[in-house]
Amino acid sequence: MRHAIAHDLSLALAQKATHAACDHYRARFARFEPEIAWSDDARATVRFRAKGLTIAGRIDVGPAQVVVDVDVPFLLRPFQGKAVEIVEREFQRWIAKARAGEIA
Repeated sequence: MRHAIAHDLSLALAQKATHAACDHYRARFARFEPEIAWSDDARATVRFRAKGLTIAGRIDVGPAQVVVDVDVPFLLRPFQGKAVEIVEREFQRWIAKARAGEIA
């Protein structure tokens, strides 16, 4: 599943917003054992467990979009559309927070 979320933030602010979102969700969903490893300010690998399966992917923060690319296991593909909706909605919330000056 590859999904691009458009934003109108500066690259630096988009990176801060994405890092803040990842930190928030890592704590909020600790039961899924999320792992996020940033190779630099714009790229991370992600991994978590759901329904006994390991789900892995990457996040790329660019100047006009954040791309989330996750390998969805076959058994979870029926839920892929809902997952895209949630990812889009949640990233838009963090983009709005950044735009409103709520992320330092």
